[in-house]
Amino acid sequence: MSGHSKWASIKHKKAAVDAKRGKAFTKVIREIMMAARGGGANPDNNPRLRLAIDKARDLNMPADNIKRAIQKATGEGMENQLEEVSYEGYGPAGVAIKLEVVTDNKRRTAAEIRSIFTKQNGSLGEVGCVSWLFSRKGQLTVPRAGVDEDKLISLALDAGAEDVASETDNYLVYTRAEDMDKVRKALEDNQIKVGSGTLSMLPKSSVKVEGKEAEQLLKLLDALEDQEDVQSVYANFEISDELLEKLESQ
Repeated sequence: MSGHSKWASIKHKKAAVDAKRGKAFTKVIREIMMAARGGGANPDNNPRLRLAIDKARDLNMPADNIKRAIQKATGEGMENQLEEVSYEGYGPAGVAIKLEVVTDNKRRTAAEIRSIFTKQNGSLGEVGCVSWLFSRKGQLTVPRAGVDEDKLISLALDAGAEDVASETDNYLVYTRAEDMDKVRKALEDNQIKVGSGTLSMLPKSSVKVEGKEAEQLLKLLDALEDQEDVQSVYANFEISDELLEKLESQ
């Protein structure tokens, strides 16, 4: 999963750039609104809202923006404005792709997503065609600086984590979705700083992609990420770090 993890890191860096254009702000505000609508306005009792607020703070979103989004979501009329939809399909080399979308116009969004798949050598599939290839997991990012790897692994696994992966700048701690807050607390109680926490759909198996198909796949994923209603893009590919860095630099 190294290439896939590298892609996730690149997406995180892109999000910081998108924030300057307001695109990332729009997506996070929608996530805050959906979370508040579904689980209430108190983040202490609403883990999804707490994660969305953390993401907003990572992007340096003003507190007033967060507050207004929550108030709007819990006020009247919200039920007719936004709804959550999932789309599934295939990319080059048969890579499975799953999208999480928030939209105020399903007909328009579906047409735009279908067009992106078609133009970028992919195909939009039926609901359920690839979802079985993914499982929802918690992912905690721990900056490497000053962290003892053996201690981190021991604490994380004892608290219920399923795996710990190492990257250049960070450790990634994977948990069951329902255990993420418990593992985060255990690490922080032992003076290990957690940079961010997200709920993600991780692939159960991966498809190795090389050459021209790798280039086509990344173009498709980037185009889907750029679609304004798409909140998250998940895919079960494996591309070498070297090739991924080369393609991203072009």
